[in-house]
Amino acid sequence: MVRGNLRGSALRGAIASCCGVAFLLFGYDQGVLGAVIGLPSFRKDFDDPYPDMEGTIAGIYDIGCFLGAILAFMTADRLGRKGSISVGSWIMVVGTILQTSATERVQMIVSRTVTGIGNGMNTVNVPIWQAESFKSHNRGAMLIIQSALIALGHPLSTFMGLASRQAEPSSFGWRWPIAFQGVFLVAILLGLPFLPESPRWLLQHGRIEEATEVFAHLGGKDTTIDDPKILAERDEVIASVEEEKRLGQASWGEVFTEGPNRNISRVLLGAGPYMFNQWSGINSLAYFLPVTFERNIGLSTELSLIIAGVLGVQYFFVSWLPYFFIEKVGRRQMLMWSSAACSFCMVMIAIMLKVNTIVTQWIFVAFCFIFFDVFSLGILPVSWMYASEIMPLRTRNKGVALGVSSHWLSNFVVVFVTPRAINNLKYKLYIIWAVLNASFVPITWLWYPETARRSLEDMDEVFRHERFGLTKTRSPGTRTREGGDGIAGRNDPELEIYQHEGKTA
Repeated sequence: MVRGNLRGSALRGAIASCCGVAFLLFGYDQGVLGAVIGLPSFRKDFDDPYPDMEGTIAGIYDIGCFLGAILAFMTADRLGRKGSISVGSWIMVVGTILQTSATERVQMIVSRTVTGIGNGMNTVNVPIWQAESFKSHNRGAMLIIQSALIALGHPLSTFMGLASRQAEPSSFGWRWPIAFQGVFLVAILLGLPFLPESPRWLLQHGRIEEATEVFAHLGGKDTTIDDPKILAERDEVIASVEEEKRLGQASWGEVFTEGPNRNISRVLLGAGPYMFNQWSGINSLAYFLPVTFERNIGLSTELSLIIAGVLGVQYFFVSWLPYFFIEKVGRRQMLMWSSAACSFCMVMIAIMLKVNTIVTQWIFVAFCFIFFDVFSLGILPVSWMYASEIMPLRTRNKGVALGVSSHWLSNFVVVFVTPRAINNLKYKLYIIWAVLNASFVPITWLWYPETARRSLEDMDEVFRHERFGLTKTRSPGTRTREGGDGIAGRNDPELEIYQHEGKTA
């Protein structure tokens, strides 16, 4: 049963808004510790933590996120997408309360772990819920909006830390920005009961009437449950679900084997963009951006916060740009160009720090701005959408969760080593990021099939006919707003080749 009177674009907008608040919280959480860790009250309350302790306090959150992604393995198929998001949000509420009331290092470490567990569950389930609730022609565009909201979370946390600085030396200065996470959580928990479950998840669990009603509500104001387009869309997903059920229930062993659906290939390919996200070096900057400006070029805490906040605002606005072309250009091209540009920026950042004059220090700041911009034009949006677009329905939850787990483990390593690396490696740290970014270009070109304007069922067709190796699916598909999500592969030359090969084999 679908609650409320929202239909069509209004209902899709409501789902996107709820997902958007979750993504905004993702970004806020990634920046909030960096915004307060340099405040005198924070350093006083936690005995002036040394670099390794700073890395532990920051990075333990990512270990929690990893554990949350593992927990999502065990609960999402049973609880549903909405139910899992609700559980994850309540866990974050507990973690936020514990963080805000922390008086010693151990409590802060434990509470950030708890918060991370809830966030890890949500980072698995929010993208899946959205991907399964939208048609293929607008899934990418909606995820661009969510990526922009991740970007908005960074300056919001930075400016919150800057404003709270006025409360110094009171500990309210660092407690309030952390407590503000609760505002996002309340919005998510209030909105979830009025939004529908994923229709694909409903069909997977045999709830055909409910799924049909959800498809009709998503279709528009005048769309009924017996509309031919709705029935065709439902039947296409049913056919996919029945085929997967025919092959048997998904097990962990199946997830890690190839089989006719190429499960392990999809897991590895899905994890890749998540890891590209972290090993680009973005959170080496984002988590500690004010600290980076303070320790690398000697800016004051207040000026560092201001510059970091302005950078974050620009990052937010630029991250909207892929909305206008990601479906036309495709995931592959954007990922490759973004990685190449990020590599160039890191080279320039390293050179400027090596030369280390007043002029080059400000050029360093400029290339930090540019790095965030080019990152947001490709690596950021693609990393959050790719895995959910290539996983088969029956193993999608486990596959995406494995990808998200790789994201958070990578994030932990990056965040843990950054404070010490800033002090010890200095400019050499950014050479490492430059080399890693450059490596993403050939990896993407060789192995990553294009998902733009292809339905989830179209990608099943791609993977059934391509073996792990050089991909032949390098161009966007042919799904359009007018064409909807009809028969898989219709008017898609690359899929028609596979279908022809299947008929003549």
